[in-house]
Amino acid sequence: MNSDLMPASVSPTVSVIVPTYRESANVPALFERMKAVLDGLPWEMIVVDDDSPDGTADIAFAIAASDRRMRCLRRVNRTGLAGAVIEGWMASSADFVAVIDGDLQHDETILPKMYGLIEAGAGDLAVGTRIREEAEGGLSPSRQALSDLGKWVFHRIAGTAVSDPMSGFFMIRRDVVARLAPRLSPDGFKILVDVVLSAGGGLRIVEVPYRFRKRTAGESKLTPLVGLDFLGLVIHHATGGALPVRFVLFALIGLVGLGVHILVLSAYRTLVGPADFQAAQIVATIVAMGSNFVLNNEITYRTHRYRGPGMIGGFVAFALACGVGALANIDVASMLYRSHQTWWLSGLSGAALSVVWNYAVSSRLVWRPRRGR
Repeated sequence: MNSDLMPASVSPTVSVIVPTYRESANVPALFERMKAVLDGLPWEMIVVDDDSPDGTADIAFAIAASDRRMRCLRRVNRTGLAGAVIEGWMASSADFVAVIDGDLQHDETILPKMYGLIEAGAGDLAVGTRIREEAEGGLSPSRQALSDLGKWVFHRIAGTAVSDPMSGFFMIRRDVVARLAPRLSPDGFKILVDVVLSAGGGLRIVEVPYRFRKRTAGESKLTPLVGLDFLGLVIHHATGGALPVRFVLFALIGLVGLGVHILVLSAYRTLVGPADFQAAQIVATIVAMGSNFVLNNEITYRTHRYRGPGMIGGFVAFALACGVGALANIDVASMLYRSHQTWWLSGLSGAALSVVWNYAVSSRLVWRPRRGR
């Protein structure tokens, strides 16, 4: 039966969730492609838009006004791919839910095969796997390297044989995601990793290969920052959830800041000379603190990020918080060392206290939820 002629009382069997940000040029084209490949199947496409300034949601709403197979959820004061996907899942009543990017790089023609495999009982989750030989046309060398690194880390920790864990294209039974939803993090970009690790090896997974296309409009969201976010998610699961994802990201960014500090300190001493170490240390500290603030603003606390002039006040608050943490670090480390603890244990203890303090204060005072940023 042609899906164009189905009565309104027929519920969709498949919901295709499309998280979007600045994809106004791609949404109409993707919807037309869905109509072609899913013809004969009760389906719907749910665009979950993070209040894109280019009017992506308006375009989706306009399509929805004339075709009931399009739905749109516009998220205001909430951002993040994972959170958008989860909200789309929870808004669906279909038996099967798929996730596809809105940039037209995923090959939508494999959706019927994904559906057929799961519906026949071959698996609970069907993953669209990018074939490396063909994917090179769509992935730049840097993005391919980032994807390969993510795959290597995932396999070492998860022990699950998924060829492309960094994929953002998959279909899953809705009863499975409904069960997993309370455990999933709304932060992050790689929702598939969270789903697989949260299931704890309890999913039957099948893979469907496809050719990854080049982007024709919009901008890529896969950056080294996404890789750091991915690593934080994997470590969170590797610790059995004991370490929150945000804390892991905060600590990883702290390590990046340490590297920045050493590089600036070395460069200053090379350019200016080794005589004034105190001045070099001050400059290196300020630059590293700025680096940590920017990265935390864009990754760890992106849902509450500062923008524009507000970043100045945010950085001052962050610097004050880190200054108190640094004093606590010195005091605790010195006290332990005077108590005849080994130097490295004293230093690590002080550093650990500093990280916990900075994270707690940053979460409560620096990046607290507020409107109008």
